[in-house]
Amino acid sequence: MLNQILAVVRRVLQQLVRDRRFLALSMIAPVVIIYMIYIFFDAVNRPLFNEKEFVPGVAAFIVHFLTYVLCSIALVRERTQDTMTRMFVSGYRRSSIIGGYVIAYSLVATAQSLIVLTMLNVLFELEYTMSEFLQMYLIIWLLAIISIALGIFVSNFARNEGQVLPMIPLILVPSVFFSGMIVNVSQMPDWTQVLSYTTPMYYAESAINTVGSAFEPVQVLYLVGYGVIVMVLGVFTLREQM
Repeated sequence: MLNQILAVVRRVLQQLVRDRRFLALSMIAPVVIIYMIYIFFDAVNRPLFNEKEFVPGVAAFIVHFLTYVLCSIALVRERTQDTMTRMFVSGYRRSSIIGGYVIAYSLVATAQSLIVLTMLNVLFELEYTMSEFLQMYLIIWLLAIISIALGIFVSNFARNEGQVLPMIPLILVPSVFFSGMIVNVSQMPDWTQVLSYTTPMYYAESAINTVGSAFEPVQVLYLVGYGVIVMVLGVFTLREQM
């Protein structure tokens, strides 16, 4: 199984190296978006709005958004090119395929997370200590890995890029409004509070709010548990043909 996973990782990395536009978009898009957010918050009436309490969640969402969208579309493209079919015919296990894709794309997610967090710290002068920086990086990185798993899971139900597009807002809209990033979830109707538990941003936002002296590792464990569940769902819903 390990050999199969490593083979998938090598194949995906080779494809990523050839797909320079994908890599460029993955690295440049976070930089552009973070800077535009900085320009926006710089124009906001600061006495009425504390951007330092809000932007960490926004940064996490940017990584979540980009990683989820890019990976879900990329995986659908893999299916339309019959890459999945060839791997199944060659005897690859579903868990090996999912594991290989997650590991390969996690390298991109690692770079994305570092770029976003570094820009956030510099532009908004958050002055994180090394401990706080590492805590934030761990949270954003885990969220990126979960976003990869979500992209794989969603792509399992689409035959082409057009079919995956309607699924994007179904994941991202609840992440914006029902995660507690903008409004405390406890102020919303009960059914939205239940819905919030299905979004990875809810757990990421909860963990971000504890960064510092009040850091609670259990919040990180919730993110890990969420990621494991999504990966398992991705394995069991992966099919050779749709």
